[in-house]
Amino acid sequence: MKVLVDTSVWSLALRKKTLTDEEKKIVCEFTELIKEFRVVMIGPVRQELLSGISSESKYNDLRTKLSYFEDTVIETKDYEKASEVFNLCRKKGVQGSHIDFLICAVAINRDLSIFTTDKDFQEYTKAVDLRLHTFR
Repeated sequence: MKVLVDTSVWSLALRKKTLTDEEKKIVCEFTELIKEFRVVMIGPVRQELLSGISSESKYNDLRTKLSYFEDTVIETKDYEKASEVFNLCRKKGVQGSHIDFLICAVAINRDLSIFTTDKDFQEYTKAVDLRLHTFR
C-alpha cells in the first residue's frame, strides 16, 4: 500500500539535525518506504516543507531533494471530500487545518494510509475512516 507522508515526517527526515531514539525509528521507517517506492507526495505538503526557509541555498537544496517525488494530482473530488471531512469533524467537535483535511481527503479517495507524527490525525479518526500508517 502507498503512504501519503505528512509534513511532520518529512521535516524530521530532512530538516532536524538531532533526533531522539523515537524520531530515529520514524526516519528509518520513512527511509524504508522511500526504498520501496511507496511514498506519496502532494503539493500542499511540498509547499509547507519549502515555506519559511530563509537561506536561498538551503531552499534550493531542499527543493532539489523533493523534486524526486512527483506530486499526486489533487482533483475537484479531493477538495469536495476535504470539505466533507471538515464538516464531519466539526460535528464531532474536532478541529483541524484545511491542509490536514485535504491530506485526509486524498488518502481516503486513493485508499492510502497517512504517515504522520501529528496527533491531530488521531483525532480525525473519531469522525472519518482514516488509515494511519503503523510501523512494521
